Amino acid sequence: MFPFTRYVLASLVAIFVAFSLAVSAHAAVTHTVIATDLTNPWSIDWLDTDQALITERDGQLIQLNMTTGSRIQIHGLPPVVASGQGGLFDVRVWRDQGITWLYLSLAGPHPNGGMGTELWRGQLRGDRIEALENLFQMQRGGTSGRHFGGRIALDATHVYLTIGDRGEPDRSQDLSDHAGSIIRLHLDGSIPADNPFISTANAKPEIFSYGHRNPQGADFHPDSGQLWTHEHGPQGGDEINRIERGRNYGWPVITYGRNYGLGTPIGEGTEKEGMEQPLLYWDPSIAPSGMAFYRGEAIPQWQNQWFIGALKAQTLVRLTETERGIRQAERLFRGEFGRIRDVREGPDGALYLLTDSGRGQLIRLSASD
Repeated sequence: MFPFTRYVLASLVAIFVAFSLAVSAHAAVTHTVIATDLTNPWSIDWLDTDQALITERDGQLIQLNMTTGSRIQIHGLPPVVASGQGGLFDVRVWRDQGITWLYLSLAGPHPNGGMGTELWRGQLRGDRIEALENLFQMQRGGTSGRHFGGRIALDATHVYLTIGDRGEPDRSQDLSDHAGSIIRLHLDGSIPADNPFISTANAKPEIFSYGHRNPQGADFHPDSGQLWTHEHGPQGGDEINRIERGRNYGWPVITYGRNYGLGTPIGEGTEKEGMEQPLLYWDPSIAPSGMAFYRGEAIPQWQNQWFIGALKAQTLVRLTETERGIRQAERLFRGEFGRIRDVREGPDGALYLLTDSGRGQLIRLSASD
């Protein structure tokens, strides 16, 4: 057999196997719509198996009964500016010594004008948030309605918050500016003494990493405990990054994306000494949003894999880790649900999706019977 013929046959077999795996993985999973008519939902977390909290970008926080579908509006939230991409973003539930804390990220009014990404926490008591505390506010606001970041990640001692470049790319390389960074605080909002720039002149002490464009997905690797994030590129160049203290992730000096419409290069290329390379990037863009490492038992074949929602691509991306790094294994439910805004594992071990529209849905994924 000629080498070229062997190559063609091998390629066809590989394509067939990949297609068969994708179809079988999709076919073995069923979906159930838990809630509808949500107004541009952004994030979900759970108080317990039956009660979930869902943020809506226009500033509403809803408590949803997962069994009956009944809803309660939570009152007492801080001021929210719902403009452009801005609004109420993430919610995370944290329990400490019998207290139920809610961590909220949002676009809030800045005292010097415009708006900026903020981090708040309060105690949930009935249908109200009380003992509200502003843990963080960007030092400099902006009038742009773009690139707020807004994803929260919590570990045993720290809270991380992603912040976008606010539509002004050069701010991401300025350590005296919070824009385009990931910040790290103690759970009470105090600044950790081992933050990387705490002793750097003029640098913001909250900054943990910088050079980010608009990170909107975050979760911790189960083995290393290290924070992984993804972020939106421009025209191409969406990235997954492993976040390390003090590192520069390059935007806008290096990127795999290009200027919108024109397709012209941005910055100095795709690599530069002292700047980190992504673990994986997409070109063309998928517009990633929401990110979860799945540990649950409701879909055994998906255990220990990464899942990312996509807005532009309207799909759920499944990622696997190999000896050579992380790779895209398949894209699921293409166009079936619309824009996928958040991806979270629920307390029942299922995988949940929120769709971003004026009639958004909460969708539960589990293994088919």
